[in-house]
Amino acid sequence: MNNERLMKVLLSPVVSEKSSVVADANQQYTFRVATDATKREIAQAVEKLFEVEVERVQVVNCKGKTKRFGQINGKRSDWKKAYVRLKPGNDIDFAAGA
Repeated sequence: MNNERLMKVLLSPVVSEKSSVVADANQQYTFRVATDATKREIAQAVEKLFEVEVERVQVVNCKGKTKRFGQINGKRSDWKKAYVRLKPGNDIDFAAGA
């Protein structure tokens, strides 16, 4: 896989109450990913960036909300979320760089 492509697959970690509960209970981490990313690309990107071993990847396509801007109806962009389960003994520490 092209290293440049792998660097563009992961957009950001999703930090929410639900994602922290899932991380503690199931050793899963949640990321916002490119809409055209595949499970294999996501797994390779996480392994390369965080130097961990990925066990499984689950992907969710999130539909953008319809919003009103004054009298004009608009729509937020659709996006893709990935739940990445790590093999036992692996861990990602997002606070290490701070």
